[in-house]
Amino acid sequence: MSMNGKIIDLILHKDNQTIALNKPSGILVQSGEKAGEDKTLMQLAEIYCKHPLGLVHRLDRPASGVCIFAKNKKALTFLNQQMQDRKVEKKYWAVVPKGEIKEEDTLIHYLKRNGKSKKAEVEKTEKPLYKKAELNYKKIGEIDNYILLEVELITGRFHQIRAQLSAIGFPIKGDVKYGSRRGNKDRSIHLHARSISFLHPASREKILIEAPTPNDSIWAAFQQ
Repeated sequence: MSMNGKIIDLILHKDNQTIALNKPSGILVQSGEKAGEDKTLMQLAEIYCKHPLGLVHRLDRPASGVCIFAKNKKALTFLNQQMQDRKVEKKYWAVVPKGEIKEEDTLIHYLKRNGKSKKAEVEKTEKPLYKKAELNYKKIGEIDNYILLEVELITGRFHQIRAQLSAIGFPIKGDVKYGSRRGNKDRSIHLHARSISFLHPASREKILIEAPTPNDSIWAAFQQ
């Protein structure tokens, strides 16, 4: 399959202002950490579009799901402003171990990025250099050993969902960095950016984009 063919399989939405792709786990969204790495999602999208793109938001490398790029500076500015004003609605699905957890809740913690460990440090109360992190979650599925949570971010902090769910005793499946007992074979984690909605930069109409979950037995069990 050609490179363009691979990208075509990932495209969820495209128009003259934006392009949205369903990022597979394991691919960086932007700028590789090491020279000579495989191309990033942004680089692949730019090859497909045949011109530079603007980065609107990021997803962690081991996570999957919808990721949007702007096709011009005006669209990028408009979308970035929506992000800053918290008018972009992003919903994530997270698989966590079964246990006693509220059906829905709001989590508030304070996070600080640790550059050495590349982890988010979590505190329950406000401290200097720690930024407030807030999210809403609700339980939307359950199978033998796992629970499916739908998470809506209020703030957008580094590793926020991973760190906050771990802090309440429910690390995401496969996320050994944040306390999961074992990793997934492909080094993915079961965190998926399920949907995003925003006002279109040109038409100002509300756009909703949903990303199908990866093809594995756990995600498939929740779909049944």
